[in-house]
Amino acid sequence: MSASSSVLFDRTPSFSFEFFPPKTQEGADNLVQTIVRLQEFHPSFVSVTYGAGGSSREFTRAVVQETQSRGIPTVPHLTCVGHTEAELADILAGYTKAGARAVLALRGDPPRNRPYDPTRDAFHHASELVRFIRRWEEAQGLGYRLTVGVAGFPEGHPDARNRLREMDFLKAKVDEGADYICTQLFFDNHAFFDFRDRCRIMGIDCPIIAGIMPVTSISGLNRMADLSAGTNFPSRLLKALLRAGGDKGSVERIGINYASNQCGELLDADVDGIHFYTLNKSKATLEIYRNLGLNSCYDVERLHMLNHLYKA
Repeated sequence: MSASSSVLFDRTPSFSFEFFPPKTQEGADNLVQTIVRLQEFHPSFVSVTYGAGGSSREFTRAVVQETQSRGIPTVPHLTCVGHTEAELADILAGYTKAGARAVLALRGDPPRNRPYDPTRDAFHHASELVRFIRRWEEAQGLGYRLTVGVAGFPEGHPDARNRLREMDFLKAKVDEGADYICTQLFFDNHAFFDFRDRCRIMGIDCPIIAGIMPVTSISGLNRMADLSAGTNFPSRLLKALLRAGGDKGSVERIGINYASNQCGELLDADVDGIHFYTLNKSKATLEIYRNLGLNSCYDVERLHMLNHLYKA
C-alpha cells in the first residue's frame, strides 16, 4: 500500500459512504443531516459522485467543501467523458483547493439529455486518466501524493466481452498509479471473492473495497438493475422480496437484513473495506452498522485475531 493510500486506509477494514450532489436547497439540507448522522461512525472517507459528462461539477465541489470542513476525508469522482485536459486540470485544482487529497478516476457515462461528441474527450479509458492525474500532481509540486481510486466490476464490466482482457484493463489502471479499487455494487459475495482472487493472480495487490447498496424499495431495486448493468440479483434475495408482498416496510427490512448478512460475511473473510452506496440517506446504513454490532471504537486488532483463529 502506498503512503498516500494509508491516509484513507489507516484502519482496516475501512468503512466509507458515497453521496451524490443535490440539485435543490432542500436536497442540500437533507444531505448535510445525513452526513452529520453518519459522522458519528468516523468513516474512513466519503466519496462524492460526478454527473454524466460533468453535469454536476459545481455541486460536487460544494459537497467536497462541506464534508472536508467537517474533518472527513473526501474522495470526489472525476471522469474522462466530456472533458479536455485543460478542464480536467481545472477540476483537479478545484478539488485540491477545497481540501480533497484523493480522487476516484472513472471513464464515466455519456450525458443522456444533451449533445455529446466523444471525439472531444481527452481520454477514453480510466487508465489514461490515472496517468494524467499523476503527471498533473507532479507538475503542480503539491508536496503530497493524491490517493487515486478506480472502479472494479466483480461480475464483469457491462461493456467487456472478454473477461481475461477485462482484467488486463484493470491492472493497467493500477500500474498507472491507482492506489485502491472500489467495486460496483453486488449482491453475491461469491462473485466478490472470486474477483478478489483473480486480482491477486494478476498481481493486483492494492486494497479492494466492496461496494454495498441495500435494497430499500422495489422501485429502488429496478433503478439498481438499470444503473448497474450486469449485476446479478440472487434468487434468495428475490424470493425474500416476493414474500414481502409489496409491503414497503417489509421490503426495507429484508434489504437491510440481506445487506447486513453480506457485510458480516465480508468482514469474516478479511475484506479490505466496505463502501456503502447511501443514495444520500442514512437509515439503512445506520441499521446495518447496528446489526453488525459495530461502533466508532470497534476493535480492529481483535477482529483480525478472531478471523485468523476461526480459519486455523
